[in-house]
Amino acid sequence: MPKVITPVNTEGRAKLGIRPGDTVRVVQNIVELKKGRGTDKKEKTIKNARKQVFEGLVLSTKHGAEAGASFTVRATLSGVGVEKTFPLYSPVIDSIEIVKRSNVRRAKLYFIREKAAKEVRRQLRGARMMHLKSDETLAPADAAAETETDGISEAVPPAAEAETVAA
Repeated sequence: MPKVITPVNTEGRAKLGIRPGDTVRVVQNIVELKKGRGTDKKEKTIKNARKQVFEGLVLSTKHGAEAGASFTVRATLSGVGVEKTFPLYSPVIDSIEIVKRSNVRRAKLYFIREKAAKEVRRQLRGARMMHLKSDETLAPADAAAETETDGISEAVPPAAEAETVAA
């Protein structure tokens, strides 16, 4: 069998044995191209390389450890579910690290998408509606709430203030 020249450690990635239910940390090399004009009015392209880490739960793997193998990773970033599908032998991927391995009963964990959405809805249902205002809107209201009595200003207690707002 002819040896294929590749910058990827194919034996190492095949031995990883990524499975659904694993929590993985994938480090990607990202090259950003920035176009701009210099002082000589010529257009220049600047390459900026950086590493980006994506950590999440493996939902599925496809095609095992063969040449076209891929795996899908789901993470929650800033309260939004994000999924990325990575080719196993992509040269863009710098490293893959298995952080945690869990036992699961399914080969594809696509039900996690709905489960996460239900959990967010459940949290919103349990949240109470608070009618709070920023300090800028409270400042004029506090000035009106203070009453002048014989040159001494008294602040209205918060409980009494809530009653006046409700009325």
